[in-house]
Amino acid sequence: MALTLHGTVSDNTVALDRKTATPLIINGDMQIAQRGTSATGLTNGSSGYHTCDRWNFEEFGAPSFAFTQTQSTDVPTGQGFTKSLKMDCTTAQGSLAAADALRIDQRVEGQNLQYLKKGTSSAEAVSVSFWVKSNKTGTYIFEMFDQDNSRAISTAYTISSSDTWEKKVIPIPGDTTGAFDNDNARSLDINWWLCSGTDKTSGTLQTSWVSNTNANRLVGQVNLADNTSNEWYITGVQLEVGTLDANNIPDFQFEDVGTSLMRCQRYCYAWANYGGGNDSSNRQYSARYGNTGSFIRIHYPTQMRTEPSITHSEASGAVSTDFSTPSNLQFFDNDDDSWYLYDVLAEAEL
Repeated sequence: MALTLHGTVSDNTVALDRKTATPLIINGDMQIAQRGTSATGLTNGSSGYHTCDRWNFEEFGAPSFAFTQTQSTDVPTGQGFTKSLKMDCTTAQGSLAAADALRIDQRVEGQNLQYLKKGTSSAEAVSVSFWVKSNKTGTYIFEMFDQDNSRAISTAYTISSSDTWEKKVIPIPGDTTGAFDNDNARSLDINWWLCSGTDKTSGTLQTSWVSNTNANRLVGQVNLADNTSNEWYITGVQLEVGTLDANNIPDFQFEDVGTSLMRCQRYCYAWANYGGGNDSSNRQYSARYGNTGSFIRIHYPTQMRTEPSITHSEASGAVSTDFSTPSNLQFFDNDDDSWYLYDVLAEAEL
């Protein structure tokens, strides 16, 4: 992992702007997409992870809009990025019901947030930076939501020029109320909202850390779902400690692909050829166990966040669905002397 040093060098010491050498935001350059590079028909009931790792599609209410999400190669020029996350409206909903809403988010474990000292008098301010592009200009809402204490803060940002990459830097003050739990559970949601009905827009925008009031979360948010020509892109997402602006925020901290993939695999591990088509070279075979079945053990490349859920396809014979020991997949095949398995997905998402 390359680490860029910022600050001054004197007396053989280096002053760093960053509190940690590891970016808090995982896959902020959208390089990793283990599940695939495109997902269509995302609508009511489609909440979840679909393309770029760690970036969650979350819909609320019972919307009739639909989107296609892709890992795009449309990126800001001359910044070093090669991928972005694209949302493309494919079914429009001009009039949103009160509860309808849509966001893209990244969720962070509490144990990774302790250095922010939230809930103490020394709580750290942070600044979030990202590149964004849309043909739908106007006001969008960025939000941080503390799941442990139901506290939130919202900030409006403006997309000023249609179909133009713009860099946004949003400072967020430290919150002296409500510490993050020191565990592997979901503590902080970092949210980019794309549309919302009146349930979250009818009040006054909560621009400081407060106990959450839903009506105050997204006041002023445009409706990206109101036309099938609408698109929204994001890349280069970073979070830095301190109150920063476009003039002094450090450059995006690129990670090599191997490091970024390993960090993503804590939450999602695509084994064999998941999302990449039927490649027979990736089929996995096991030794036979007596005359009743066969076994395979999958070793995860890194410790997953928690016991994962496991899905699979294309296994011959009857398949055991007992995954009580998640690192052991058990398959039975009474007809052949071998079996194959590919396209396995282990998920331990927040």
